[in-house]
Amino acid sequence: MLKLLIVDDEEMICQAIANIIDWKSYNIQLVGTCTDGVEAYHTILDECPDIVITDIRMPFMDGLELSELVKKEFPRIKIIILSGYNEFDYAKQAIHIGVTDYLLKPITAAKLLEAVKKVADVIEKEREDARLMDKYRLEMAENTVLERQRLLRDLVTGRVNFKEALARGEQVGM
Repeated sequence: MLKLLIVDDEEMICQAIANIIDWKSYNIQLVGTCTDGVEAYHTILDECPDIVITDIRMPFMDGLELSELVKKEFPRIKIIILSGYNEFDYAKQAIHIGVTDYLLKPITAAKLLEAVKKVADVIEKEREDARLMDKYRLEMAENTVLERQRLLRDLVTGRVNFKEALARGEQVGM
């Protein structure tokens, strides 16, 4: 199950986003709502969400500052910015920071859900890729151990000459 955090300085918007979509039915756990970037950052440290939906303009720490801090410390977290400001500079900064999506308010539940589902698909693909890479690394390590054992057996039984032993030893990190 993916974890989602909602951040907006307007409590009503936070609650609307939290309640308008049945997140659990999409395999998403809502881990909280926050009304400013500082509160959100502390929640991120505690809850480790996979996705953060944040407003851009908020007191204490705005959405861009929060996004920059999160991307530096937790690059795997995906960030969707919801903004009432259709300003190119904000979007450009968001892209530079590494924000996953930039959506304009007002937004329908269907559009927001579509954006979150796309992000969820990316996260699941990254997780699957990481699982496959871990499996590959484990298999490579097992193969290296087996090759080392074969080399030692061949050395003891005299099946390999010195030159070949050096070459095979180098291949398996010996």
